[in-house]
Amino acid sequence: MLNLKDFNSQYLNDIWKDGFTAENPEWTKWNAPYFNDYTAYRSFSSFKQSSIAEYLLSHSCKAITINGQAIGMVSKNWIDKINLWLEVGIVIYNPNYWHSGFGTKALEKWITDIFSEYPDLEHIGLTTWSGNVRMMHLAEKIGLKKEAQIRKVRYFQGSYYDSVKYGILRSEWKKCKNK
Repeated sequence: MLNLKDFNSQYLNDIWKDGFTAENPEWTKWNAPYFNDYTAYRSFSSFKQSSIAEYLLSHSCKAITINGQAIGMVSKNWIDKINLWLEVGIVIYNPNYWHSGFGTKALEKWITDIFSEYPDLEHIGLTTWSGNVRMMHLAEKIGLKKEAQIRKVRYFQGSYYDSVKYGILRSEWKKCKNK
């Protein structure tokens, strides 16, 4: 059973094991790899003291859990809180859980939760890059519309990629989910 839960020590430990112990985990090839800012942590205690753990424990994130084990995270970040411009993100760290529908269910639940939490919010966005075809497919599959494509601004492994922005309005989300 999939749930979105506040992070705790157990969930942090799950994410550390799946996402932050290997030198080059698979998920880092898809989640904004052009930033090249991944760090592996040798111990859970060092991970627990990192800025990554601090972010996961913040109000901006929830753990994606399956049967009580954290497999990933969803996030929300204000681009402009005064004008209610917010973007979401998702990472499933363990590739064994990819292609299972968990990402779809988690992101749908997260967007629904955010629209419920912020009744004045009219738009939710998601930004990815053209090298992450699966994320673009996920965004479109759940009803987000491509709103912008900034060409050749993400440089990775000798090639340029586009930044791709998706979004959905509250009214569109309601229609999409009421089908």
